[in-house]
Amino acid sequence: MPEILIDPVTRIEGHSKISLQLNDEGEVVDAAFHVTQIRGFEKFVEGRPFSEMPSLMARICGICPVSHLIASAKACDALLAVRIPPTAAKLRALMNLAQIAQSHALSFFYLSAPDLLLGMDSNPSERHIFGLLKHHPQIAREGVKLRAVGQTIIEVLGGKRIHSAWVVPGGVNAPLSEEKRDKIAAMLPEVIAIAQRSLDWFGEMLDRFQSEIASFANFETLYMGLVTEDGALEHYDGHLRLAELDGTVIVRDIPADNYQKYIAEAVEPTSYLKSPYYRPYGYPKGMYRVGPLARLNIVERVGTPLAERYFHHYRSLDRQSSFHYHYARLIEILYAYEKIQQLVDDPHITDTRVRAVAAANAPEGVGISEAPRGTLLHHYEIDEDGMMKRANLIIATGQNNLAMNRGVLQVAQAYIKKGKKIEESMLNRVEAVIRAYDPCLSCSTHAIGAMPLRVQLFGPDGTLLDEAVR
Repeated sequence: MPEILIDPVTRIEGHSKISLQLNDEGEVVDAAFHVTQIRGFEKFVEGRPFSEMPSLMARICGICPVSHLIASAKACDALLAVRIPPTAAKLRALMNLAQIAQSHALSFFYLSAPDLLLGMDSNPSERHIFGLLKHHPQIAREGVKLRAVGQTIIEVLGGKRIHSAWVVPGGVNAPLSEEKRDKIAAMLPEVIAIAQRSLDWFGEMLDRFQSEIASFANFETLYMGLVTEDGALEHYDGHLRLAELDGTVIVRDIPADNYQKYIAEAVEPTSYLKSPYYRPYGYPKGMYRVGPLARLNIVERVGTPLAERYFHHYRSLDRQSSFHYHYARLIEILYAYEKIQQLVDDPHITDTRVRAVAAANAPEGVGISEAPRGTLLHHYEIDEDGMMKRANLIIATGQNNLAMNRGVLQVAQAYIKKGKKIEESMLNRVEAVIRAYDPCLSCSTHAIGAMPLRVQLFGPDGTLLDEAVR
């Protein structure tokens, strides 16, 4: 059977490829998203002291280390069987919100905005962040600012932007000083204004992308994410909810210590990325999505005044389409900076009691939090000496794996047609549906420059029919 291979997928965080299977009539009949590297953290942490896990697990990712740091620390809190001080929980939430904002800004402005502002059909030699700086300098600079402030807040809290050791089992290892609080507060008005401007201009552009909205993974799934007690947006703690698009709640609160009753993981031979699914519905019927789109699809409200206004507009969109991950991402940037403002205004945020100290008191611990890309779960088992026996990590990108694969097929069938020459813009849209999810595959940074892409289309008899190279 003839095949189109996109290798590598560009402008994502990691290394992967896409294969498209064609029938004898040249129609796309199947597609697969392949993750081509393996990390192995679940195995090589075995035998290590559990107290090392937050700092060690943060090394999973160079883009969003805070997310793994926090989920890991929450799992260790469960091993300690302690309730951390309220101010420590607020400080962790503050750092996680800065992580959400900076990572979303990277995804939207650096990786996807070139498609959105320069056009899916634009010259690929300029369709990148430098092309954006050339043609839309103010927007590009404001995107850089949104990310830089998030990174700076992480640095102010933890001492450095990447792989901070500030979040620890039982809380955080140092309180927030008034001087640092004031430094954070001074940065917020500018980025809150930028986030609003970004939502305004992008909202006005949506009509240009009706074809993409219709085909970018636009199908029914379940959605999962954390919510507060009253159903508002939440990223650090709360209830893990699984719901349908119309608001029907399938599971109101998936318990951390019994998540395996609801979430199972499948493995396909074509990828190192696991495919979690909702166990009662089976595989692959139990497909669900996580991340900003899912979080906004399951909440009743956002919870901050400015972001709430845009949330009402978001609710009027075709929220089944994964194209709207972009709009949801911008809403969460605004929400994150508004929420950070609320936290730094809290009179207790500089309290000095920020850590509970204990030995291991439980053999297992599960930590759940929201990463930029979606729900993140760390599950640890330890022996009587506090050494790691087993770790299981369920990451957001894996939970979106089934939807990404089906989305690739939907886009390919919409744009790659029988008898038509392979156009670079067709392949870019196949890649763009993956970029909408902002997958984090290798959890590492990227080199800047041209990335090779070679696509060959073969006929049923093996004859080379067409080739595209960049």
